Amino acid sequence: MIPIVASLLGTLAQNGLGLLSSAIQAKGKEVVEQTLGVKISDNPSPEEVSKLRQLEHEHEERLLELGIEKAKLEMAELELLAKAAQSDAENITDRWKADMSSDSWLSKNIRPMSLIAIFCGYFLFAMMSAFGYNANESYVTLLGNWGMLSMGAYFGGRTVEKLAEMRSNK
Repeated sequence: MIPIVASLLGTLAQNGLGLLSSAIQAKGKEVVEQTLGVKISDNPSPEEVSKLRQLEHEHEERLLELGIEKAKLEMAELELLAKAAQSDAENITDRWKADMSSDSWLSKNIRPMSLIAIFCGYFLFAMMSAFGYNANESYVTLLGNWGMLSMGAYFGGRTVEKLAEMRSNK
């Protein structure tokens, strides 16, 4: 968001002009100016705020409509994100099922082996630090991030799989 518009939105919100602020966020300053028939300055004076308060009251219904349009757009965006997340989770589960049904020992054990390797590396850096050896912090951070990601996916994914199994068995 442009800093000037953000400043304007903050000023409007501080002065109790939530409908006007919401409408500007939803449709943009130009659309609201056309709706109200007035030019809104980027830093309104107290007199302008008073005038805007009166205009907000006069055009309350239209400003509410603009706010509702914004809420509908946000809801549609959230629904798309939820569908994408669900699709990703299903794809991961399908890949893991394919790995487990494979005849290859490596494909069945690669995730646990990766977790063990990351944990061992992280533990090694912790021990180095405990005994006074300087461990490069960027490596420690990298291994920590990998560990969180891997453990979250492995254990969280297994939990999701178990819940899905229990739900489908009902």
